[in-house]
Amino acid sequence: MPLEGKSVAILIAPRGTEEPEFSKPKQAIEEAGGKVTVVSFETGVARTVNSDLDEGGSYTIDKTFAEVKADDFDGLVVPGGTVGADKLRGSGEAIGFIRAFFDQKKTGCGYMPCTLDID
Repeated sequence: MPLEGKSVAILIAPRGTEEPEFSKPKQAIEEAGGKVTVVSFETGVARTVNSDLDEGGSYTIDKTFAEVKADDFDGLVVPGGTVGADKLRGSGEAIGFIRAFFDQKKTGCGYMPCTLDID
């Protein structure tokens, strides 16, 4: 499997992350043999949305930003969703975590440039 032995962090806001932008990459990484860690501001359950307004799914948050560092992971996914992306963009912890991936030139995908306001 192409991602066997690789660890990937997927960020999620407690509310407002777009369902398919979270669940589809998570599923693909797991099916490829990667280990996914769901990271957010707080532990518990995050609720996604569809089209910003309709309820999506519920997902267990594995770790908080305070419990992880970029060194712990091989890759990063930052899903979109208007509310979720805004919550991540407004968090110094989230920005620091994402920026560390850029600094280490690690693999990442999603709304990282938008979250960091990088051109």
